[in-house]
Amino acid sequence: MITEIAQIEIHPGQEHDFEEAVAQARPSFLAADGCHGVDLHRSIEHPSRYRLVVRWDTVEHHTAGFRNSEGFARWRDLAGPYFAAPPQVEHVHSVLG
Repeated sequence: MITEIAQIEIHPGQEHDFEEAVAQARPSFLAADGCHGVDLHRSIEHPSRYRLVVRWDTVEHHTAGFRNSEGFARWRDLAGPYFAAPPQVEHVHSVLG
């Protein structure tokens, strides 16, 4: 199991609309092969900064599977207009047992 963490900066003043767009896109993530959940976290110190956290079976489920799917296109269509910059994405795994 790996975790995708995407730091997303959005245009100030569009937080509510962005959160609604992510809520609409959430089923596209959950329907993807290998996806085990998705959460959205908003920064307290920087209210226009978010972390999208998605749990995948493997990196390939995200990069080769989801990114080449209609679900990904839907996610970008819904949330992309709010991006102030391209998301910064990394994949991590737990090192504590």
